[in-house]
Amino acid sequence: MSRAALVVIDVQESFRRRPSWAYASNPDIVARVDRLVAAARRRGDLVVWVLHAEPGTGGVFDPANGHVRLIEGLSPAPGEPTLVKTSHNAFTTTNLQQVLTTAGVREITVCGIRTEQCVETTARVGCDLGYEVTFVTDATVTFPTPHRDLPTTATPEEILADPRTLSSEEMTARTEYALAGRFATIRSVAELTGAAPAGARA
Repeated sequence: MSRAALVVIDVQESFRRRPSWAYASNPDIVARVDRLVAAARRRGDLVVWVLHAEPGTGGVFDPANGHVRLIEGLSPAPGEPTLVKTSHNAFTTTNLQQVLTTAGVREITVCGIRTEQCVETTARVGCDLGYEVTFVTDATVTFPTPHRDLPTTATPEEILADPRTLSSEEMTARTEYALAGRFATIRSVAELTGAAPAGARA
């Protein structure tokens, strides 16, 4: 039984099919996640893969279109569960809590796409459920975030041109500020893979 687990959230082809991917905060997310996965496996931690699906929508998150799959370069090892969610957080619409409980997990490390949405809400819910949560910000991806009054049809270029848009850096900083010391401990890939001492940021 494993006391710790790495939960990889939504690192899937769906996002790469969106025009906004050109403005992804960490386009090398696969390499960063791969380092975390390798370190988790060396420690004997459970690795859980989570994908987001929106069945019947006809979009990039509709499984019928073939994009609800891990980005090339990532793949589960035998025995590593892959869960499919339809909510932002990874707990509500999956049996993630059951998987973790069965494995004896009390500590979870979260990473993935989107920093302030799916990864953050998973961290918050995980904390509320009693898990000790580590949030690996530099192994997450986010995008410039439009003001609520901007039309949903706005292009990435229009979003970037709007002075009310929050940059990826601002979204990341706000997420860390909200989580740190309340819902999660913030760590870097380098810290968790042994490439930097604890407390260092990479």
